[in-house]
Amino acid sequence: MAGASKAGGGTVAGLSLAVQVERWPIEGSFTISRGSKREAVVVVAEIGDGQFKGRGECVPYLRYGESVEGVVAAIEGARRALDEGLDRAGLARRMPPGAARNALDCALWDLEAKRAGQNAAALAGLPPVHEVPTAFTISLAAPETMARQAATARGFPLLKLKLGGDGDVERLLAVRGALPEARLIADANEAWQPHETESLLAAAAEARVELVEQPLPAGNDAILGAIARSVPVCADESVHDRASLQALAGRYDAVNIKLDKTGGLTEALAAVQEARALGLKVMIGSMVATSLSMAPALLLAQDADWVDLDGPLLLERDRENGLAYEAGMVFPPSPALWG
Repeated sequence: MAGASKAGGGTVAGLSLAVQVERWPIEGSFTISRGSKREAVVVVAEIGDGQFKGRGECVPYLRYGESVEGVVAAIEGARRALDEGLDRAGLARRMPPGAARNALDCALWDLEAKRAGQNAAALAGLPPVHEVPTAFTISLAAPETMARQAATARGFPLLKLKLGGDGDVERLLAVRGALPEARLIADANEAWQPHETESLLAAAAEARVELVEQPLPAGNDAILGAIARSVPVCADESVHDRASLQALAGRYDAVNIKLDKTGGLTEALAAVQEARALGLKVMIGSMVATSLSMAPALLLAQDADWVDLDGPLLLERDRENGLAYEAGMVFPPSPALWG
């Protein structure tokens, strides 16, 4: 297993709560417009009742003002409330959306499923989970490097290209030239400038890209409602929970819903419903993390328009009982992993 450091734990009178910080090396590096990293740092919450244990994993994200220490402290802060019978509805009232609430919410789902002897999908009133196609991410790099990396991922019918502003036209055309038939989506991670957005979308259309994520910085995206969007545009950094969705209608065509942003599966299920009601298409995404982060998101991914749950494939190794990936498909988790 990857290196793990104990950040908290112990047993309280009702439920036990343990918090673990884990570091999982990335294969090579993962690069987006904001920088590169060589490891995924995750926080795992484990809630037990003396017989069963439920786990949830989250990724503290600096872009959203989070730190590993802050997330651990927030999870630990729920210890007394768990002892007093805190449930998922109470958790949503007690904690804001974000990574800490996500870990606890998903751990409670897992615990509930194990106690009930059912899977989490059944508890949520959903059909059984089946395999779905997932995108595979190509990190931001020089055009020729991205084209070469994309060519080695031919087993994935959908590729996600990380973009960075300058040189993006060349990146798009290089990858398309290397893979004439592949489905492509692109993620600018807020790196484009307002004056170039319309022309870069046109370039994406020329390269037959079917979706562009978050071209402009969150809060600076009103221009998207006033320009020709020759490729559908998906909100990522601009969307968090249900409350953030209404303002996006008319500016975006789709939203990327991630458990670490919504604060867990409970809110994410409601956010997907709200997005559909607003006429927005849905991508289900995640941070770079292990299969424990991806497993709850698979409940959301069943009828999503796009799925981006390739995090474990970017790591040097995944955790025990990790998800199975084959020919661009990701398969349902085993109960030994989650849910």
